Amino acid sequence: MKKAQIIQIRQHGGPEVMQLAQVDVPAPASHEVQIRQKAVGLNFIDIYCRTGLYPHPLPHGLGFEASGIIEAVGAEVTHLRVGDRVAYGQGPIGAYTDLRNIPADRVVAIPDSVGFEQAAALMLKGLTVQYLFRQAYRVQGNETILFHAAAGGVGLIACQWARALGVRLIGTVSSPEKAALARRHGAWEVIDYTREDVVARVLELTGGQKVPVVYDGVGKDTWETSLDCLRARGMMVSFGNASGPVEGVNLGQLAAKGSLYVTRPILATYVATAQAMQAAAAEVFELVTAGKLDIVVGQRFALKDAARAHEALKSRRTTGATVLTLD
Repeated sequence: MKKAQIIQIRQHGGPEVMQLAQVDVPAPASHEVQIRQKAVGLNFIDIYCRTGLYPHPLPHGLGFEASGIIEAVGAEVTHLRVGDRVAYGQGPIGAYTDLRNIPADRVVAIPDSVGFEQAAALMLKGLTVQYLFRQAYRVQGNETILFHAAAGGVGLIACQWARALGVRLIGTVSSPEKAALARRHGAWEVIDYTREDVVARVLELTGGQKVPVVYDGVGKDTWETSLDCLRARGMMVSFGNASGPVEGVNLGQLAAKGSLYVTRPILATYVATAQAMQAAAAEVFELVTAGKLDIVVGQRFALKDAARAHEALKSRRTTGATVLTLD
């Protein structure tokens, strides 16, 4: 029986409920692999789980994406071997640890050209952009789209992916520094929502046409703005709740604003099978290998400092991806 260091919570609440503990890790089950983790990616969904917005039975760990090296494989696992460099972005909750077992169908091998920090920062966020751009609403070249929080971890990947597809991405940000960062990563135009009227600026940038799709991971604070930026029969893709969940939706608004469509997707639905996971990850890694995606790790924290990492993420002081390092 091996030992692992893990961040656990025994109650919902602020960052202070996160505690470093030691747990036993048995040999992997027949369908699992055991991973010695090198880096862990942080995401807003981790905060939702900590606070209870997305509840799980207590006590539990946190985190859904990480990278590392396989130390053991279950008897039924055929596509992975001991020593493989791997990553996952849709695993069972509990990624904030240095050693764990995880279902093998959630794990993909990573190319030699992709580092552990890159992979940990890339998996959930890269897979998110993959399903947003290629599945939830399949963007086409020469379109103009709106993407909120363009300087965040998901946003910077979206900026680069849009540029690779020939799509004009208008990003919203909260500061001149974040605006510059989004532009460097491929945003066509950037709107600082603390200084500019987002709807008016989108109208101006599109010649009064508005956009066919809005990708909104912010939630409550941007709901009305997002709807007002859509052209008739446009698609609102509400994929996150950074400012809180959207509640009390009036469907009549969708009719009044032009027969709009709204979807509230989650990644799990789009990578529900091993085949879907492998295909989505392969597309992400191809873009990285081709030099079209540069994964920016803006902040690094030790595992024991996970609470400080959450504070930074929640306060929107971060840019790019945030990772926990385990070396």
